[in-house]
Amino acid sequence: MFKQITTLTDLMQWHQDNALEIGLVPTMGNLHAGHISLVKASLAQNPVTIVTIFVNPKQFGPNEDFDSYPRTLEADCELLKEALAEFENKQLIVYSPKSSDEIYPEGFQTAISVGSMTEKLCGADRPGHFDGVTTVVYRLFKISRANRAYFGQKDFQQVQVIRRMIKDLDLEIDLEMLPISRDNDGLARSSRNQYLSEDERAQALTLPRTLDLMTKILSENSWLNSGVELNKIIETTLVDSRWKYLEILDANLLEEVNENTSEVVIAGAFKVGKTRLIDNRLVKINYA
Repeated sequence: MFKQITTLTDLMQWHQDNALEIGLVPTMGNLHAGHISLVKASLAQNPVTIVTIFVNPKQFGPNEDFDSYPRTLEADCELLKEALAEFENKQLIVYSPKSSDEIYPEGFQTAISVGSMTEKLCGADRPGHFDGVTTVVYRLFKISRANRAYFGQKDFQQVQVIRRMIKDLDLEIDLEMLPISRDNDGLARSSRNQYLSEDERAQALTLPRTLDLMTKILSENSWLNSGVELNKIIETTLVDSRWKYLEILDANLLEEVNENTSEVVIAGAFKVGKTRLIDNRLVKINYA
């Protein structure tokens, strides 16, 4: 069963007739194979899946692409119907608010801020971005009444920030993180990839290839023994102004690697033309 809902009133009415467990896939629409992999994971594990399609104004900065962000609701619904057809006796609800007022009613003033975890990596040059993310995700958790939520590893910092919010606020929802979905050339799938020209896409492959090289070094050496080589790559790479950041952090805390670290995230942001791309690798390490 496929159903599209556009108002909070209608969603609350639907909830009155539903007693089944719910999986939530929050999106901003313009769906691609990465999104669909999350949807299929939820369909496989839950009798009901709610996919939200909402371009959240609170997570865009003043010079970012909120107005031009691609909105393709009709095509998105067709992709979701195709995904649902693979599963018998499952329900898929698309909640696509007809306006921001459905998420942020008139007079809405609250923001949820997680703290220092949001001030590095993507948060360093996007002030307020993660406050917008956690605020909308909290609202979607409450509105959807979901038991589980599905996110992709590509936005690893976002996943860790949301996990922190869930823990700190004692929210009764499980977060599932799925591996990064990639195109055949290795570029992580993103709605913003469509902005890239052929030449820009070739340049963008610098991001995953650099992360692959660093992953290989860390996989073959201890953290202490690989430090000189990794630092050289980072210092050489960041001379290129297209790189917004390239860092290795403790994957659990998003802090500096230390003797208690068992897994790191190698995270990078790379801007080609007007398109800002992010990617990461998770690597188990031996500290010494």
